[in-house]
Amino acid sequence: MTILVTGATGTVGRHVVDELIAAGHQVRALTRDPGKAVMPEGVEVVAGDLADPDSLGAAFDGVTAVHFINFAGDDYAPLPHGDRLVELAVKAGVRRVTVLGGRADGPLEQALAATELEWTLLHPVEFMSNTLQWWAQSVKHAGVVKEPFGGRLSAMVHEKDIAAVAAVVLTESGHGGRSYTLTGPQAITTSEKVRILGEAVGTDITFVELTEQEARVQWKSHGMGEETIEFLIEALGNTPEVGYTVVPTVERVTGRPARSFAEWATEHADAFRP
Repeated sequence: MTILVTGATGTVGRHVVDELIAAGHQVRALTRDPGKAVMPEGVEVVAGDLADPDSLGAAFDGVTAVHFINFAGDDYAPLPHGDRLVELAVKAGVRRVTVLGGRADGPLEQALAATELEWTLLHPVEFMSNTLQWWAQSVKHAGVVKEPFGGRLSAMVHEKDIAAVAAVVLTESGHGGRSYTLTGPQAITTSEKVRILGEAVGTDITFVELTEQEARVQWKSHGMGEETIEFLIEALGNTPEVGYTVVPTVERVTGRPARSFAEWATEHADAFRP
């Protein structure tokens, strides 16, 4: 069977492709820019944009399962035509669907719920890979992390574990109609995260805890808009319980323990070294 992976060059999608190929499945990778897609041998790369269903053409032909992301473009805006995407999937004979970032009230999720497809929503908490985006440059060039809320707890999840869960759900029955929260094996504070990263990199990383106002100034200097800044203040300062509560979903679905942040930091240590 052929499995369509959307967002195939993204943080999680690329690992979904790897997991499926390693398990011997045929994979079709959807990306907006096939020329920049570096994929394993045997992967069929096709052009298309989830925000533009008319661009998908034959992407769904012969596909029996689909890994969706529920956003479009680099700004993570919700998919505007979820119903059209579901129509394409049903017409093609798709049987199973995963939705990364699934939110029960989104257009895509609502359309799926009205079908007989085996759909599963994947709700990861904070990605461990966010550490690269937020901290790599300041650690590499100054050996410092400047963040507010040093005591904030997060049950961060490894992107490879998200992908591993998606691969199982796409290829095995018994997951239809479920919503899976995905976490790592432990909840750690921001300051503890800095310490663990320093151990992996092999150097002491200074943690400077910012006030909320200092954080606003820093983020604004990085080009963030006011709406994004206020979202971060709320999300980081008042993290909901689901964000720091460890659940065993990864191990229950894949049969393997979830990877720790220490493992992630070791894998990516070079990105933080001068």
